[in-house]
Amino acid sequence: MGEVIIQTSGLTKRYGEKIAVNQLNLSIKKGEIFGLLGPNGAGKTTTILMLLGLTEPSAGTATICGMDCTRNALGIKKIVGYLPDNPGFYQDLTGRQNLAFTGRLNGLSEEEIKKRSDEALNRVRLEDAADKKTGTYSKGMRQRLGIADVLMKDPEIIIMDEPTLGLDPEGMRELLELMTQMSKEDGRTLLISSHQLYQVQQICDRVGIFVNGNLVACGEIEDLGHQVQDSTKYSLELQVDPCDDKVLAEISRQPGVSSIQKEGNMFVVESKYDIRSQLTSFLGSHEYTIQHLHQRGGDLDAIYRMYFERAEAEAEAIAMKATQKGKLHNRLFRGGGTK
Repeated sequence: MGEVIIQTSGLTKRYGEKIAVNQLNLSIKKGEIFGLLGPNGAGKTTTILMLLGLTEPSAGTATICGMDCTRNALGIKKIVGYLPDNPGFYQDLTGRQNLAFTGRLNGLSEEEIKKRSDEALNRVRLEDAADKKTGTYSKGMRQRLGIADVLMKDPEIIIMDEPTLGLDPEGMRELLELMTQMSKEDGRTLLISSHQLYQVQQICDRVGIFVNGNLVACGEIEDLGHQVQDSTKYSLELQVDPCDDKVLAEISRQPGVSSIQKEGNMFVVESKYDIRSQLTSFLGSHEYTIQHLHQRGGDLDAIYRMYFERAEAEAEAIAMKATQKGKLHNRLFRGGGTK
């Protein structure tokens, strides 16, 4: 899985004075599931629209399979399937009829339309609802029909904008399973835009974190987690039985431990180093029962929070510097005008 299939270089989009996407440099490999993460307004959807050739960049380039996304939008359309956050269907038509309509738009023969629609409906487990009007479908069923609709053109790459938004837990589980199958079994490349971090963490090979139009971090979740832990203190949640003075004394003796705080029935140990190995060895040899042991900071929520807070702080510092520079300029200008 080494071939780069989606590439952006200095990709930028401005709307007046607002920069929606700023100098985006991104490489996505063939067959991987890549998560583009960020809050609403971060620039994720704008990036997707540029990749699909639906809006022109203000600067920079975007290519898919070597094709320029702006200059060859029709070529991109042939190999890329797109699932928006709220896929639209003709509600008076059945699921099968909607798929047939998509097949005809893509120039498929009636024989091929029947074959692909049957396969797609079976794939997304909508066979029993295939001949019901889509106006009766639940949100989860519409999302699955959306995937079937995308599969009608048999794309190499699938781009999804907030695919799990509004789904119940079961609908979300089914959708994540489908997405994994399309990548691992079919060899398709998936680009997923989302702000639902827990779901993305379950299936993505790599993630990119978007804040205020800037890609502030990119990589495997485990690697980003190590970066978070390297730049912050370790926080260890611990609950043991019995919890006596001997345990607390042992924790205090560990190198780098700065504080021990009690939260309910659990202790939170702050330290400069990872002390889990030494601590579990002591607890095991002294017949303590470990009821809970968890190192905070390595999950996607913690990673996202750290990078988001860092980017916000940097933006505030830049804004403050610009304000101070403006005030200085005004003072100098007024002073020069009075001489």
